[in-house]
Amino acid sequence: MTDPNLIAGMEKPDDAGVYKISDDKALILTVDFITPVVDDPYLFGQIAVTNALSDVYAMGGKPLLAMNIICFPKDGDITILQEILRGGFDKMAQAGVLLVGGHSVDDPEIKYGISVTGFARPERILKNTGARPGDKLILTKPIGTGIISTAIKADMAVPEAADEIQRSMNTLNRIPSELMEEYEVHACTDVTGFGLLGHACEMIEGSDAGMVIHFKQVPVFKEALEYVRMGLIPGGAYRNEEFRKGVVRTAQGITGDMMKILFDPQTSGGLLIALSARQAEAFLEKLHSQGVTEAAIIGEVTSENPGKIMVKE
Repeated sequence: MTDPNLIAGMEKPDDAGVYKISDDKALILTVDFITPVVDDPYLFGQIAVTNALSDVYAMGGKPLLAMNIICFPKDGDITILQEILRGGFDKMAQAGVLLVGGHSVDDPEIKYGISVTGFARPERILKNTGARPGDKLILTKPIGTGIISTAIKADMAVPEAADEIQRSMNTLNRIPSELMEEYEVHACTDVTGFGLLGHACEMIEGSDAGMVIHFKQVPVFKEALEYVRMGLIPGGAYRNEEFRKGVVRTAQGITGDMMKILFDPQTSGGLLIALSARQAEAFLEKLHSQGVTEAAIIGEVTSENPGKIMVKE
């Protein structure tokens, strides 16, 4: 079944579904839920909601309505459930999102997230494809959350590392999303489970554009490389790298440890934005002035090697 008002659907994976309901309004629909990534139930609730809202922000939209999705054991401590939901509710309030309902099921493994409805003008919808040769690439958050989370589970992470990733995972992508409206952005996605390179591959897959990523320009949590060298690597990083091994090439000086960081699965990561090169520096300065201080230009879109990514130092 097809519908001319469907802007983004099942025909090609994107961050959310989009349906045009009038000439000046489109619905953005998404759902996401995760297992606990921190021990604090309140903080977990906040991170789960932050993670789900990012899909709407990546499409250039404004999230407005949400419904809870909760899996919780019937014999579990009800105060933990209350704290998860309280954290999620507070984060939705911070984002200006109205909670309108939800659903729960008995499950031995805790899971929490939300379905989200957002809005945008149809002509302002951003997809994870559309990057053009000459564009610069901006990443708004550091990567390495999966690696540091693995170190935390192994009780080998320093407290500072845990604090850094928790702060990052709990930070809404609202500011960069709103600022994008002022610039010539051609494509955007949020960096989550496929890792930076996995989501970058989606941006150029099947297109006439290639991409270059400069590792030294990518913001990385400072402890991440140390933990990779210690073997603290999540299984998802290996799976992501194996899946995209035919697409990604490396220049001299790029090590296997560096690649594990670039393929590290992220929870509630930043936005990866492709925009006009002539506006990139101005956009970056605007991000920094608005508190998105770790954003960086990490590469460029090229006309060479269509559908491929070259990783350089």
